Amino acid sequence: MCVRDTGIGIPTNMLPEVFKPFFRVSEYNTGTGLGLSITRDIVERHGGEINVDSVEGEGTTFTVKLPLAAPFTGES
Repeated sequence: MCVRDTGIGIPTNMLPEVFKPFFRVSEYNTGTGLGLSITRDIVERHGGEINVDSVEGEGTTFTVKLPLAAPFTGES
């Protein structure tokens, strides 16, 4: 799954930091800096991965990859 925006983008030097707890891209950001860290933790606990790609002035794309679950057979 990909989530893409056409916002201001994230500076290249900040991309390695975006999943770290309490990291915020801007001093004007009113968030806690925990959202992407928590998201990464949830995705990884389900055996997946999350990646970010961004171009300043063009936007940002987050890609989430999760493994397929085995089909439910109704048996335990």
